[in-house]
Parts: sequence; C-alpha cells; structure tokens
Amino acid sequence: MMHFLYNTGIRFYQFLIWVVSFRNPKAKKWLSGRKNLFEKIKKEVTPGDHLLWFHVSSLGEFEQARPVIEGVKKRFPEYRILLTFFSPSGYELKKDYPLADYVFYMPLDTPRNASIFLDLVRPDKVFFVKYEFWFNFLTELKQREIPTYIFSALFRPSQFFFKPWGKWFRKALKAYTHLFVQNQSSFDTLRKFGFYNVTISGDTRLDRVAQIAEAASVLPKLEKFCAGNLVIVAGSTWPEDEAIFLNYVNGCSHKVKFVIAPHEVNEGSLDRITSGLKRPYVLYSSASDPEQLFSADVMVVDGYGYLVSVYRYARIAFIGGGFTTGIHSILEPAVYGIPVVFGPDYHKFHEAVEMIQLGAAHSVSSYEELDTLFESYLTDPKRLAEEGLFASQYVESNRGATEQIIRYFFEK
Repeated sequence: MMHFLYNTGIRFYQFLIWVVSFRNPKAKKWLSGRKNLFEKIKKEVTPGDHLLWFHVSSLGEFEQARPVIEGVKKRFPEYRILLTFFSPSGYELKKDYPLADYVFYMPLDTPRNASIFLDLVRPDKVFFVKYEFWFNFLTELKQREIPTYIFSALFRPSQFFFKPWGKWFRKALKAYTHLFVQNQSSFDTLRKFGFYNVTISGDTRLDRVAQIAEAASVLPKLEKFCAGNLVIVAGSTWPEDEAIFLNYVNGCSHKVKFVIAPHEVNEGSLDRITSGLKRPYVLYSSASDPEQLFSADVMVVDGYGYLVSVYRYARIAFIGGGFTTGIHSILEPAVYGIPVVFGPDYHKFHEAVEMIQLGAAHSVSSYEELDTLFESYLTDPKRLAEEGLFASQYVESNRGATEQIIRYFFEK
C-alpha cells in the first residue's frame, strides 16, 4: 500500500509541475529538460564505460559533490563521471561542467524509469549527496547490488524516516552501502534505528569553500570602493533581511562601507534595495568612475557569481535567508576569517549551531539586536578580530571530509 501511495504521489507531483509550468519558467524547464531523456542518454553514454554516477538536487549539493568528483578524476582518471540534477537551477548552471563526462536531469522516480535508466548507464558505483532518498531508484540499485553511498548527509529525529509510521521509508536507507554523515547527531539517530554502516566524515562543503577562497578573484571595483575602509557585506539577502539591514545602513554613524548582494538579482530586487537607501550608492555593473566609487557608502551587486569573491573584502558578513526559509551558506564568508550574522531560522544548519556555540556567529531577530551586535563589533576591534579567528578556525578544523570519503570508496 505504501509503495502504491508513494508512486501515486510522484505522479501527482509531476502533474502539479505540468500545471505550474504554464506560468513558471523553472517548472517548464523541469519538464522540457526531461523530454526524450532516455533517447539522449542512449545516444551519448558509451556502453561498457567504467562509470560513477553522482546525483545532486541542485547547485548547493553540487558544490558538496564537486571536491569528491575532482578528487576522483585526479586520482582515478579511468572512471567516467555521470552527473545528474533534480533541479533546473543546478542543471542550467552546471550542464557544461568540464569534469563530468555526462550531465543529465534525473528521471522522475518511478519503478520503470529507475530500471530503464540503470540499464542504460550501468554505473559501477553511485553517490547521492545530503538529502537524496528516491525510493524506487534506491530499491533498484539494491536489487542489482550496485554499491550506493550518500555523503555529507544530515539526519534528524524529526525526519519522516524515524516517525512511528516511517518504517517503510527506512527501507530506502537500507539500500545505501554506507552512509557518510556530517555530525554526531546524525550518527546517533541512525544507530538508534539499527544502521551501523555509518561514518562521521563531516561536510565536503568545507573543503570546497577553502578551494573557492584560494581561487577567489580580485575585484578591482571592490578594491577601489573599499579603499582601506571596514566593510560589512550582506549576502544572499531577501526582502525580510533587507528590511532590518537597510535600516542599520541608513542609521550607521561609523565610518563603514556596505556591500549588498541580493539572492535574486532582478529589476524588482534592485529597485527595492536602492529605493530604501538614504546614503550614496553605486551599482557594481555601472561603477567605473573612481570618484563615484570613493564617495559611495554602499555598493549593490547587480549580477551573479561575484559573492564568493566579495566576501574577501568584508570584516563582517550578514547572511540572508534567516527570516524566511533558512539561511544561505555561512561557510563562504567564514573561510575568510570574519564573524557571521544571520536571522533566527538557522537551527536546521548544524554549522550555524556549532559556530554560534564557538562565538564565531550570531543570530539576530530584530533591527535592535542587529544594531547592538554591530555596534559592539565596531567599538571593540579586539572582539571583532577574535570572533573572526574563531570562524576561520572552525573551517580549518573541519576540513578533510573529501579525502576520508575518497579513501573509503576507492582504497579499501
């Protein structure tokens, strides 16, 4: 019965995507990207390849998979890499990723699709990242005895697997040959329910953000804009984040420069930010005059792909998402040795919880709390430097997941 309900739910999800696709470009891409997918796979994938299949949901999970893919490619070049995405936002940005030999959408999780897909690609090993639990694919992989792993995974007692009615869903977890989890809590949760093929390896994102920081671009416009000033960067912001941050920017009496990079860059978000500013600002794309860069107090980043490099110029980072559905990456700024601040919705992100415990990060729930915290940083340079050091130490001490995972997979 549960299997029937699950498959019915999958089909209903596809129907909803189809309905939404008439007005939603992302949903339309979700459908069009899967059209004639098996014909495309049959045409492109070479039979008999020694193939490793990595599946990720979207861009964030891709960044977790990336250091493992790169490590495998470097040390075991005989393998070919198949990379699949669930979300169009990840696929569209990374469909030309050079270290993947094949990049496709993942087919909808039905028994027939799982069987056809695996007949076509015949992977030697399969790797899922973080939160990927597709019941029909996992069932088919287990039946075929294909080694299947998940890494950078997180588990909480509140997840449906561990509910009184979740026994059927836990069958999906039994398909994994081994589970690499990020923390002790995930390990303990799985062990409580009889899973002993578990290792605490940490989060491969920490290896990835370190790579990004080492390769971060110099941004000449930011160099001129900052010009030795203390800089506060607000990254991946949503309207709720901007409401309190702009309030602080407009009232700040210290000699500080601000950079704001909204999560969604479009005419609406840019108008919302610029119309709320009461201080001189400049848009990143149009900034060219040195005098303009010198006199502006705020730079608004009106493009994608800059934020990881922007953080290198910050002394404090305010991360968006904490007043909506959950914070965005706090590791990208932390790697530069700066304290991180965000809204109250952070509890599902264990790195946020741990960094708060270490004093490397803080959560605020209002403008008043943000103002008090920033004031303490700007009037106490020792505290600012100390908490920035805690942040960089956190990243450095938690690196190494990639190496541990690759050793297990390929050098046992």
